[in-house]
Amino acid sequence: MRRSWKNLAVIGLSASLCLGAMWGCGTKESASDADPAAQTEDVADAVQVEPIGEITTFPLPTASEESEIFLAPISDISDDFIRGMDASAVLAEEKSGVKYYDFDGQEQDVFMTLAQSGVNYIRLRVWNDPYDENGNGYGGGNNDVPTAIELGRRATKYGMKVCIDFHYSDFWADPKKQFAPKAWEGMSVEEKGSALYDFTKDSLSQILNAGVDVGMVQIGNEINTGMAGEKKAEDVAKLLSEGSRAVRETAEAYGREIKVTVHYTDIHHEGSIEGIAADLEKAAVDYDVFAFSYYPFWHGDLENMQAIAKMLQEKFGKQVVIAETSYCYTSEDGDGSGNSINGVDDLVPGYGATVQSQATMIRDICEAANEAGVLGVFYWEGTWIPVGKTKEANASVWEEFGSGWASSYAKDYDPNDAGKYYGGCSWDNQAMFDFEGHPLASLNVFKYLKYGATAPLAVEQVPDVEIFLETGGELKMPEAADVIYNDPSVKEQAAVTWEKAALKAVDMDMPGTYEVTGTLEDGLAVTAHVKVESLNYVVNPSFEEADTSMWKVTSEGSDPTDFQKKADDAHEGEIAFHFWSDKSDMEFSLEQEITGLPAGTYKLSAFAQGGDVKDDCEMELYAVTADGERTDSFVLDGWVNWQNPTILEIKVTDSLTIGVRIKSNKGSWGTVDDFVLNRISD
Repeated sequence: MRRSWKNLAVIGLSASLCLGAMWGCGTKESASDADPAAQTEDVADAVQVEPIGEITTFPLPTASEESEIFLAPISDISDDFIRGMDASAVLAEEKSGVKYYDFDGQEQDVFMTLAQSGVNYIRLRVWNDPYDENGNGYGGGNNDVPTAIELGRRATKYGMKVCIDFHYSDFWADPKKQFAPKAWEGMSVEEKGSALYDFTKDSLSQILNAGVDVGMVQIGNEINTGMAGEKKAEDVAKLLSEGSRAVRETAEAYGREIKVTVHYTDIHHEGSIEGIAADLEKAAVDYDVFAFSYYPFWHGDLENMQAIAKMLQEKFGKQVVIAETSYCYTSEDGDGSGNSINGVDDLVPGYGATVQSQATMIRDICEAANEAGVLGVFYWEGTWIPVGKTKEANASVWEEFGSGWASSYAKDYDPNDAGKYYGGCSWDNQAMFDFEGHPLASLNVFKYLKYGATAPLAVEQVPDVEIFLETGGELKMPEAADVIYNDPSVKEQAAVTWEKAALKAVDMDMPGTYEVTGTLEDGLAVTAHVKVESLNYVVNPSFEEADTSMWKVTSEGSDPTDFQKKADDAHEGEIAFHFWSDKSDMEFSLEQEITGLPAGTYKLSAFAQGGDVKDDCEMELYAVTADGERTDSFVLDGWVNWQNPTILEIKVTDSLTIGVRIKSNKGSWGTVDDFVLNRISD
């Protein structure tokens, strides 16, 4: 018997209801012909649950409060603005031995702590059957329907609404993978739609019967590339319509107002979201809210996020919610399993890997969302923390209780991802609790949104200084460096003294990156990265400037070349030197004479790509000096398979001519781009 069945039995569900929810075994005909109200009564009669009891709520502040973090107020934000938290992994965490505490260091139900911090909505993912044939959990919280019920009841106890996030998969669903549940494999789209309808209706009925205050239901999770194994837009629309129908009927039967939500991501890809919304409208999919993931380190700036949100409201008349967001508070890894965001290279400019920056980032996202008319924001898995400090010690716990992102038991269902990389939590440095389960000061951002919070002015971050120079230039270090304070409105620089020994080590004649340390006037350290780059002596080397007169094209017969504006065929930028002919073989050259060069040794390189080239074709990069000619041959073997011919040790006294020569067959094609001529030594 599967572990999921045992969990269902614990809360008193009948065996028949269990089978209907887990396997979607009903048919569309039986579901649609039956009276929804009668079905609901049957479900209610079959379930025996303990009432939730007294609901405890915590009012939001009515004025600014003192805190460990500083937050500027968002004066026009509504108390109804969704201050959400995805807390799907909590039960698996607790089974693994994790304890959560309140701000006074006392052990406390994490849902109570969330509610005290201003969280008013909990998001819970639901998988159909996240277990193997022996009842071993796939991990990631083992988020089946019984898990959602238990967590949802705890959220409801503290006055928070619940968003149910149906993935319609037995494990993670996202743009990389949208696997159908095992029980739906081999089904036609129509059969799958019937199973999805039944699963949605049965599962939501169970959750509502358990007393969970559901206010929103997601039908699918980040479904840009498909859903439940279906990839065609029209087939996904059919499944969405069945999911929506199930939610609508269940909500009506229970007399509840439940918003139907669709969820996508990758909002930084130009035009993709508008196209998706247009497809949904064309297919007449019935939904209320268009949700999208917005991670500031992946999905563009706040202005683009606002533009997407406004477009969805104005053009398609839909409400909008940010279904997922987050930010790191540390660069440390808490469980030996690595982090999705390392807190060093993935930082958003102006924000550090600190508790204050985490709070500021979420506050800024909420302000931008509020300005754009967004319903609110859900923080993703702010409670997912380490179960232990080392990978070796945690491995057996992750496997037994499913508190890592994936267990080895998921390998048959997801062989290319979970099967290879199963392990712990990659999100612990983005949680809003520390590695031991104590709430961070940033968690209170949700209750401080309207009136803000005060804290003594303090330096939050000293950004590294970046200096770019060409060889042979003069190094001038800045006299002051930027300082970021916990109050972002304070814009000040601090005087800096640079370490003399480090300055002397910078060789302006030698390309490379040099690190220079300094000390600010208040004793804080600052680091400057001085990058000395070789001067590229080629004029208009990438053809991006409109004037290309410095380049000479010589062709035998008709000229098959042009300066083509097409970013897909350019190595960098938008323009590249392009050739193609369907009339005859081609023989041409492109060259530039460069004069007035400092005497020395040079290196020449370029990039080229193309295809349909026969074996007898000739292609070469060349450099001609007073001492003769040197070349490097290359072959084009596919689109954007960039070749990088390079000529080293070119001795130059004053001038040289550089270029490419190509003899190629009719029908061949390609582009040449980004010439670089560097002086590498005297």
